[in-house]
Amino acid sequence: MQANASKTQPDTANPVIRIARRHIRPGNEAAYEALVGEMFQQMQACKGFLGAELIPANGLDGEHQVIIRFSSEDALANWDDSAARSELLARMAKLADTDPEYRRLSGLEAWFTPAVVPATMHPPRARMALVTWMGIFPTVSLVLWLIEPLLRPYLPFLPKVALLTGLIVVTMTWVVMPRLTRMMRGFLNRQPS
Repeated sequence: MQANASKTQPDTANPVIRIARRHIRPGNEAAYEALVGEMFQQMQACKGFLGAELIPANGLDGEHQVIIRFSSEDALANWDDSAARSELLARMAKLADTDPEYRRLSGLEAWFTPAVVPATMHPPRARMALVTWMGIFPTVSLVLWLIEPLLRPYLPFLPKVALLTGLIVVTMTWVVMPRLTRMMRGFLNRQPS
């Protein structure tokens, strides 16, 4: 089950992703999934909502996972403070064995599918490595070609390397990888034959 933002909402390079994992009492799975669907509908009215999905329990661990994406920490906080969320969480609690466990991802962690998603849903490592290289190679090349010659006369080797690698990490995290993983989503998520 998925919910996506409307076409009018802005895309963002730095989404905040939160994953909630929860055990549902046997026999309550359908009711819980219906409440999650209702929650997704409520989220679509929230400013900054980018999308959400439910991963039903796979039988091995019995945990349902809900992944939500918002454009910023503030947008997520607005959803968290809403009356609609409080009411839905109270109804969900009646169906669950446990309180939800939350994990929030942003920056480098959010480049690829989160680690709490079952391994069968991760992009293959070779594809992640290729996409990472596709971002690193041009970024490093550009920084070394344009900026390193400007710093050469002023900084010794180690401070220069520290400054350049810091610039590369910032550029990769907030500029290159969010866009590249979005552009390459079909390649990353295609199941090998």
